[in-house]
Amino acid sequence: MVLSLGIICLVSSGILAVVYALTKKPIEAAAEKKTNDAIMQVLPAFDGQPERLSIEADGKVYEYYQVMKDGNVSGYAITAAATGFGGPVSLMVGVTSEGIVYNTSVLSQSETPGLGAKCTEPSFADQFKNLDPAVTRLAVKKDGGDIDAITASTITSRAYVNAVNNALAIFKAITEGGDPEVASGTSTASDQATETCPAETESASTEE
Repeated sequence: MVLSLGIICLVSSGILAVVYALTKKPIEAAAEKKTNDAIMQVLPAFDGQPERLSIEADGKVYEYYQVMKDGNVSGYAITAAATGFGGPVSLMVGVTSEGIVYNTSVLSQSETPGLGAKCTEPSFADQFKNLDPAVTRLAVKKDGGDIDAITASTITSRAYVNAVNNALAIFKAITEGGDPEVASGTSTASDQATETCPAETESASTEE
């Protein structure tokens, strides 16, 4: 019995190793393509390839991509996240060298379908196109800001806004120095693997 179990374990391990080896590169290529597509979506046209960089503050790593145009830095694609109803809402936020939010793209979210998951739809996300934080108050209207929240999904809407604010804090740290002033109760994109998401059993009233 011991010999049989040992052989089964060895065969299973071998199969898993082969599957991992075969799928590793395609998975990495798909992830890289998703990231590159997001960068192209959130920033104006740029020259060459984005440069992957990061800064560290308070033991956390904040990742971003720097792009060039005509020999000068033209913008940054910054990954940032904030905690929504179902877990982290992770965004790629494009910020021009002038500090304007050019566009945003949702990298991952686990919000409720039909409610918070609408954060990916243009009716909500387009509010962040060409947004000047010096003019627009980056908070939902319920909190005194200028952003229209998703109906019955204030928590998700706040998370999206917080993620954009976090990206702007990272932008400020990149361009001016110092530590990013990231809002409490939020997470960086690198924290997602350790987050656990509660079961999504909310109704419209509970999310509100």
